[in-house]
Amino acid sequence: MNMQHYQQLIRDLCDAVGLPDADAAIARNALEVEGFEVLLGYYDNDPEALYLNFAFGSVTSGRSLRVYRLMLEANLSLYAQDQAQLGLDADSGLVLLVVRVPMLEGVDGPYLADTINHYVEHGRYWRENILLAEDEMFESLSQGDYTWLRA
Repeated sequence: MNMQHYQQLIRDLCDAVGLPDADAAIARNALEVEGFEVLLGYYDNDPEALYLNFAFGSVTSGRSLRVYRLMLEANLSLYAQDQAQLGLDADSGLVLLVVRVPMLEGVDGPYLADTINHYVEHGRYWRENILLAEDEMFESLSQGDYTWLRA
């Protein structure tokens, strides 16, 4: 696997979702999907995979500790089965989801589109129910009164 394979997968992804300028997506290493920026990555130290980085939104002041706990729960119970991890960008305060996608046979444009759509759904959940929730709703959620993310 190599950079050319990565670039072909991005072209296939753009074809699958109807984006006309795959070269721009490759040059930018990013796509916007339903209001979420998805950064695309290929790294020489892991040539067998591509990475999808989702920015879910910012943590507001006063909620950081509870959001950390929810991210830890998600990493242990939900994302442990995937090659994914939730984290917080210390500089920007953004909740980020990093997904490692092995570039194996069967991984193609439609597969990547489905994977991105799956995690965009998770992003919507985080935005609507955790990051943008009113204080009363957030307090209930952070105390365990929730139905956890769907896998």
